[in-house]
Amino acid sequence: MNSKKSINVGFIGNPNCGKTTLFNAFTGANLKVANWPGVTVEKKEGTTYYQGQEFRLIDLPGIYSLTSYSMEETVSRECIMSDEVDVIVDVIDASSLERNLYLTLQLLELGKPVVLALNMMDIVEERGMELDLHRLPEMLGVPAIPVSARKKSGLSILMHAVAHHSEMQAQGPLIHHHPGLHSSHRHDHHSEYAMVYTDEIEDKIDAIIVRLKETYPDLENKRWHAIKYLEADESVTSQYPIDVTGIADRSYEKEIINQKYDFIEEVIGEVLVNKSQKAAFTDRIDHFLTHRLLGLPIFLAIMALVFFLTFAIGDWLKGYFELLLEMFSGAVGNFLTGIHVNAMLQSLILDGVISGVGGILTFLPNIFILFLALAILEDSGYMSRVAFVMDDIMSKLGLSGRAFLPLLLGFGCSVPAVMASRTLEDPKDRFKTVLVTPFMSCSARLPIYVLFSSMFFGKNAMLVCYSLYLLGIVTAIATAFILSKIDGSKASHSLLIELPEYKSPNARTIAIYVWQKIKDYLTKAGTVIFVASVILWVILNFGPSGYVTDISQSFGAMIGKLAVPLFRPAGLGYWQIIVALISGIAAKEVVVSSCSVLFGIQNITTAHGMSAMAATLASMGFGAANAYAMMVFCLLYIPCTATIGTMHRELHSWKSTIGIILFQLGIAWIMSTLIYHLILLFI
Repeated sequence: MNSKKSINVGFIGNPNCGKTTLFNAFTGANLKVANWPGVTVEKKEGTTYYQGQEFRLIDLPGIYSLTSYSMEETVSRECIMSDEVDVIVDVIDASSLERNLYLTLQLLELGKPVVLALNMMDIVEERGMELDLHRLPEMLGVPAIPVSARKKSGLSILMHAVAHHSEMQAQGPLIHHHPGLHSSHRHDHHSEYAMVYTDEIEDKIDAIIVRLKETYPDLENKRWHAIKYLEADESVTSQYPIDVTGIADRSYEKEIINQKYDFIEEVIGEVLVNKSQKAAFTDRIDHFLTHRLLGLPIFLAIMALVFFLTFAIGDWLKGYFELLLEMFSGAVGNFLTGIHVNAMLQSLILDGVISGVGGILTFLPNIFILFLALAILEDSGYMSRVAFVMDDIMSKLGLSGRAFLPLLLGFGCSVPAVMASRTLEDPKDRFKTVLVTPFMSCSARLPIYVLFSSMFFGKNAMLVCYSLYLLGIVTAIATAFILSKIDGSKASHSLLIELPEYKSPNARTIAIYVWQKIKDYLTKAGTVIFVASVILWVILNFGPSGYVTDISQSFGAMIGKLAVPLFRPAGLGYWQIIVALISGIAAKEVVVSSCSVLFGIQNITTAHGMSAMAATLASMGFGAANAYAMMVFCLLYIPCTATIGTMHRELHSWKSTIGIILFQLGIAWIMSTLIYHLILLFI
């Protein structure tokens, strides 16, 4: 057992490998969360004990590679190479071994003790596959411990391996067969390293090591640095400059990557049993889902089905929620009247709180169906295919292939979507992605679409909503394309992603995902929307003369009327609509509750409430063209305050953040104005 006071252990792995769940299983409440010095990447630290030995655990960012392109990759590499980490725990999703082993081979080349934590073994068994847990350590030269982060099994064995492996200075024993590959290299590197390259590459590595020894005799792990020289890694070549003329006359990065994957195939062939049948099934499906021509139309058709279910099932369930809200509102009204509550307080409770918050809650079934469908698509492995299909398209439009992942997250919530842009290595790519991500229709906009499309478009409501989602995507990619042409930038480092095998969606995983989204929605309804509804009620019921019963004399009306000339060309020249849009900056769902308060219609989401709202709007001259223009404006205009705060945190500049807000406001005005007048030409 290591006699050090504390062993520093770095937990690293691919995104979604269960790394953080495993880390939390060890640390429990002994957790510290902060940002890495100087960067906006989250740093988690915790402690655990095994047989009296203290282990300081560091949860590193989820990454696919140690090549320093993204901020996460840079942070992980610098941390692992520093004295801050004694042992590396490489958390591997055993059900996606091929994808995970690429990072493993890079970690082994760092020269530090590595222990593999094979997570999600239950999924491997579920798929009818088996892992040879004796052959895998033989081929990689490091311990491979099966664990379950969810069930908290294998934790003691993992720490036992970490403790005993922490002082090992070399990998081994290594037992390779390498069928068909008989190296005649003068050094027997197969007995020293898990990953051995072709003779050409190995000769160059040896030559660079000689020059590194001459210039930097105290440099640790010269082999790793030599490999990085062959990959033309800017960080290494600038930090340890040497003359490699005649050795590294160009970048050998592609050859090194390809040879790593060749070795991974060899490993998989020897340690994974019963894989071929599952892979054949996956290949047959992918022939269609990732087809160059069919992939995109199939994706659009699947999303159309998702929206059909969101409306067909969601609206049916929504009807029951509306009945409950109507009954609850009526009961509260009768109770308040019975105890002779002041009329102003009654108005606050009924028209402000219940009408505002309750109206939003009736959309819960639609939100639930949408997230349930997206969770099933994600957990089955299909969403990785969507990213793959879109990669080439995104690159041609001037965005990195990796940018599609933040955009995809934008359909759920813009806050994590904007945060995901930090994985983009190019600052221009990152800025463009942050700029266009809010154009994706987040779940908060769905209540607005459902309300106005149901009121003005009847049976075509689903198609109208679907068109708005497509319009957001088209606007985002068109904006990125135009900006790329203006600044002359080209997409770099396209998406590198291995497509996982298809699997039956896990009910528990889906339940956790959907519950998290629903909880966020309910939390927002209970906090932001509640506060916004009360504030809106105040500015609509008070004016220069104090409390007013005529809403047109309120502060809200005064603000809205000032902006009417600006919004009139877009078909939104109604002060009530303008005030609702302003309130939506707090949270987009507030637009619906604001309309309820502004037009004095309780239970606005019920059939009776929508009929009353439609009649009121029609009497003002607000028709289908105005409704669609309003939904377009809500799609494209200023994001919510939480997203604005996140944008500033990621860009580190209020100037850039305010510039993005003004740009989005301008795009929203232009698009809604154009669409409004186009619709008027056809109706």
